[in-house]
Amino acid sequence: MNTPIAFIIFNRPQTTKRIFEAIRQTRPKWLLLVSDGPRTDRSDDQEKCAAVRTIVEKVDWPCEVKRDYAKLNLGCRARIKSGLDWVFSHVDRAIILEDDCLPHPSFFPYCSELLNRYANDTRVGSISGDNFQPEGFHCDASYYFSRFFHCWGWATWRRTWERHDDTMRLWPKLRKSAWLEGQFPVSLQARYWQERFDSVYNQQLDTWDYPFLFTCWSQNFLTVLPRTNLVTNIGTGPDATHMQEESHLTYRKSNAMDLPLLHPECMSPDYRADAYTQAQVYGATKDRSLRGRLKRVGYKCIQLPSRLVRIHW
Repeated sequence: MNTPIAFIIFNRPQTTKRIFEAIRQTRPKWLLLVSDGPRTDRSDDQEKCAAVRTIVEKVDWPCEVKRDYAKLNLGCRARIKSGLDWVFSHVDRAIILEDDCLPHPSFFPYCSELLNRYANDTRVGSISGDNFQPEGFHCDASYYFSRFFHCWGWATWRRTWERHDDTMRLWPKLRKSAWLEGQFPVSLQARYWQERFDSVYNQQLDTWDYPFLFTCWSQNFLTVLPRTNLVTNIGTGPDATHMQEESHLTYRKSNAMDLPLLHPECMSPDYRADAYTQAQVYGATKDRSLRGRLKRVGYKCIQLPSRLVRIHW
């Protein structure tokens, strides 16, 4: 395969081995390895990080391998940001996998074709292999466009990553302008994202994907999402950074993407699918009840036998 693959690894030998085997089966010509360093407060990290790096050294096909291995632990947000900066200093596009994202074999040609198709179309910011829609979801084409970015197996270009500002410099200005209220018709949803963006802007949440989602929204980027799920997250557990407990999204079965791809006729978000994503993936749906409205403005409600509502500030 001609498209470069960036593989982000850390300290999980078992999941890394499975993802690396999926990469080995597709035999990319370029493999870029990004690794965080061991944590000083975890005695087993040194051994686990070394084991992971040994696994990915077993390249037995013609391939140019580049490595960016951190000596010290940088954390999720800083390591992925610096790692992808390094990746796109070498290549102008890449398929990106973390060590817990197991792709279906058809994920790779799907990404490769779309990276070529939209290489010069700045309306499209990224391509994801994730579909979190319900069973029976219908899409006339092989994929649809979304406002939501999903990172469990994705691809992008240098031109997009160069627009990414991990510091979220624009956030204070957009926050004051009620920008999010213009993005979401339901105030509860706007408040949900305001809290998330506040957390990452103030360095209270160590994650890189919310800042990148903010970049996508502030730059009006669309994300390509497949009509069937192409990547399974196999990393839930006590050693996971963010996903210690299973959810309805983890271990989601992947399926084959029919090739060649059938392209959509219109380039606009699927608002029905995005509404489902907001409700089922991120929450913050509309609550029309009196109790719901009072809760959102800070009241506590106690139901009395007479069915009256006593309101407490």
